[in-house]
Amino acid sequence: MTEPPTDPTPPTPQSEPTEMVEEAIRDVGEQVDAMNETAASAAASVPLPDFGAGTSDAAAAGIGMLGDVDLDVRIELGRTSMLVDDVLKLSPDSVVELDKAAGDPVDIFVNGRHVARGEVLVLNENFCVRVSEIVGKIPEASTG
Repeated sequence: MTEPPTDPTPPTPQSEPTEMVEEAIRDVGEQVDAMNETAASAAASVPLPDFGAGTSDAAAAGIGMLGDVDLDVRIELGRTSMLVDDVLKLSPDSVVELDKAAGDPVDIFVNGRHVARGEVLVLNENFCVRVSEIVGKIPEASTG
């Protein structure tokens, strides 16, 4: 009958749990440092194009690749606040008053960002919005 293998480094009486935890933390810290060095050397070896060189004709033509990307466009006629009790009382003939008057420009949001204002029109029995104002420029990425 063989004896079970013994631990080559038996625990010493002076090893306390806090010392064991501190040693484990040091070991993990060393492993993290080694991983960071490996990641830094791998990242340094990846060739990247110069993104701050301005827009070339080829890059401008490449924007056409985004032509079929879906965006969420939302038109907001106005807003209001209601109590839960009032919402529960809504019926098919209810009227909800908004914070904008008839004829005020509506807000146009693209992917949750307020980008423009416009006026509501009816064309062939469908609602439409004519853009009358662009709210602000799209922020450009800084090259720093």
